[in-house]
Amino acid sequence: MLQDPSSSFGTMMLSTYEFYTLLGLALLALLIVFAIFSFSRSQKTAAKFQLEAERNRYENDVSRFEAEKNKNQQLEHRMLDLIKANAELSGKIKNLGDVQANQQSGLARVLNERMDNLGHKVGQSLTQNQKTTFESLTHINSRLSLIDNAQKNITDLSSHVVDLQNILRNKQARGAFGQGQMEAIIADGLPRNAYDFQATLSNGKRPDCLIHLPNQSASIVVDAKFPLEGFRAWQEARNEQEAKTAKAQVRISVKKHIQDIADKYFIPGETQDNAIMFVPSEYIFVEIHENFDDLIQESHRKRVFIASPNMLMLAIQTIQSILKDAKMREQAHLIQNEVANMMDDMRRLDTRVANLSKHFAMIEKDVVAIQTSTTKIFKKGQRIDSLELAEDVPDPQINAQSETPNPEFDGSIDQYLQQDNVNDA
Repeated sequence: MLQDPSSSFGTMMLSTYEFYTLLGLALLALLIVFAIFSFSRSQKTAAKFQLEAERNRYENDVSRFEAEKNKNQQLEHRMLDLIKANAELSGKIKNLGDVQANQQSGLARVLNERMDNLGHKVGQSLTQNQKTTFESLTHINSRLSLIDNAQKNITDLSSHVVDLQNILRNKQARGAFGQGQMEAIIADGLPRNAYDFQATLSNGKRPDCLIHLPNQSASIVVDAKFPLEGFRAWQEARNEQEAKTAKAQVRISVKKHIQDIADKYFIPGETQDNAIMFVPSEYIFVEIHENFDDLIQESHRKRVFIASPNMLMLAIQTIQSILKDAKMREQAHLIQNEVANMMDDMRRLDTRVANLSKHFAMIEKDVVAIQTSTTKIFKKGQRIDSLELAEDVPDPQINAQSETPNPEFDGSIDQYLQQDNVNDA
């Protein structure tokens, strides 16, 4: 049978594909073997370097150990030498100890007497100065208590500061919408003696509130009778004609109210030539400024200032600051007097501290003298310690001096110091 050509060509193509597949697998196997070989080689190199580093560290540790060992051996030899020398010096010093003990006993007795006297003087001086200082501080504390009382009076003035949140929270419980709100703001912001509600002026008129300024200045008038009905009619107008008519009525009512305030409440010497017309709503205040500019100009000409609740609170805070400053000026002279008295006490205290410093200087002089004596004694002891004696043959002259007391030494420190100075010379 004849073989199909297409089948033969497919077999050839399949063989070629298998060949390249096998070739690719062989190359992949070679790459894997090469990677494993490279990794193994790098691991060996790293291990070699690590072994070299460990060997170097070991050699360094061995070198350090040998050095420390040699150093310890040297120290042991030096310690043995020092122990031997110390034993030799102990034998030499023992012979001189008795002589020095006799001399130091008299010196110690004199030093103890002087130190006791010095301590007694220091104690008396410190006690006296402590008593004087305590009296001065007590007097200063009494003066400071007076200053604290004056400061308390000033601090009490701040207890009437108005709190904006408190006003807004209690606005519904302040009585009538305009009058009650104005009274609440003023009552919360000022002390009771700084204002009067419904007070009668010399002309018989009764403003809603009079705010009294310090130093017998003229009072400020606050009026809360604002024509709310016209504004309500304007806001509730159902058409443009009603709104126009109501707006004209508002303009007439407010202008007349401004004129009435200027005519009724401006009294020279009794009231200020400025007054406050209280508007009980921020919304109404804004509407006046946006839609009635002629009324704002008229109020400025008549010196009647329109104030909303927030504006009135700012004005009250300003007045409160004026009252507080005036009260502080009244208390300032008392504070200045107390500070002057305190400065006198401080000057007296400074004088007493200077006297105490002089006493300490005298004490320091005595201490320096004692230190000089102890230094000389220490030097003499060093000279005694530095004497070199024969190890086996005792010096008969030294033994004779140690056994026979010095007839010229009576145990006093002055004679000891004179003898020491002669030896130094």
